Amino acid sequence: MSKKPGEQSDPRMGFESKMKYSMELRAYEQACKVDPDVKSFDEAVKERTGRVIHSLAKGVEVRSMSLETLRETTNCLLEMDQEVVKVLLGCKEDIWKNHDLFELVEEYFDNSLQTLDFCTVLENCLRKARDNQLIIQIALQQMPAQGPPSEAQCKKMLEELKIFKTAGSPFSEDFFKHFESVYKRHTEMLEKLQLQRKKLDKKLKHVRVWKKVSSIIFVATFAAVLICSVVAAAIAAPPVAAALAAVVPIASVGRWVDSYWKNYEDAIKIQRVVVTAMHAGTFIAIKDLDSIRVLVDNLEQMISSILTDADFCSREDAFQLGIERIKRKQESFMQDIEDLAQHVDRCGRDVRQARTVVVQKMIRPA
Repeated sequence: MSKKPGEQSDPRMGFESKMKYSMELRAYEQACKVDPDVKSFDEAVKERTGRVIHSLAKGVEVRSMSLETLRETTNCLLEMDQEVVKVLLGCKEDIWKNHDLFELVEEYFDNSLQTLDFCTVLENCLRKARDNQLIIQIALQQMPAQGPPSEAQCKKMLEELKIFKTAGSPFSEDFFKHFESVYKRHTEMLEKLQLQRKKLDKKLKHVRVWKKVSSIIFVATFAAVLICSVVAAAIAAPPVAAALAAVVPIASVGRWVDSYWKNYEDAIKIQRVVVTAMHAGTFIAIKDLDSIRVLVDNLEQMISSILTDADFCSREDAFQLGIERIKRKQESFMQDIEDLAQHVDRCGRDVRQARTVVVQKMIRPA
């Protein structure tokens, strides 16, 4: 519109202009198809832009630019700005900051170290349990293959059983406090990770909203520049129109915004992958600790039962019966110790493997 009479247009300019905006406009057209809000905004922009250009065209026909026409133009631009503001206000929540994630990662690795320390403490308890089992084994070895035991053999067995009773349970009160502390940390971490995952899911939804905002801002800016260019052309100021088109590199901004949102979305997805890996590792650790607690309780009950039998053996008339009871329970005692040892080893492996997976996801999330 701003071309002077007789001035020839450069066909390359038209091609470059089309290429300059085609990508952004295609993205906007796609957004109009899938998003009702963008479609509604698009219809409003078309109606207002058409109204202004029609008004400007009438002014050009009579070789004048009336005050009413200029007011129409100004109002149109203000209305479009207000539409953009409405969308921005609808997305006012700040989705840029994530101060908690780094602290969660630190806490996760600290919890895993605490769990490995607990496994070491439990292994020491198992060592004491094996020593106690060895005491029982030594006592039972005094029993003759046939016939009743001699007085000396009975005395020796009672001495060994007394040592077993003095040793007591290998699981101290501090051990159970340590267990409860580690277990509590993992359950609290699981809740934090679930909350963080919900926040990241919400942010991913917000990314789509902000993409919509970007499309709306792009088209609003595009329409504003178009209207201003028509105004400049209508008042016979082609240099002004050309300068206006050069002031705002709309296509470059559109590409930059698309790239920015893509990078931001990828960053959130990476964070979610890391959080999911930590969530899985924490969940497995809790299940391992649940199994360990059950096996510890079983082993404690077995030790308590053998201690009761050892007291029973101190009665002269019940010595033989008490020894028989302990003998029947010895194999289960050994099996309980080995089952618990296997679960402790599995727990340690699971913790170390989960730490490795989290580190890998932080480095290579795909």
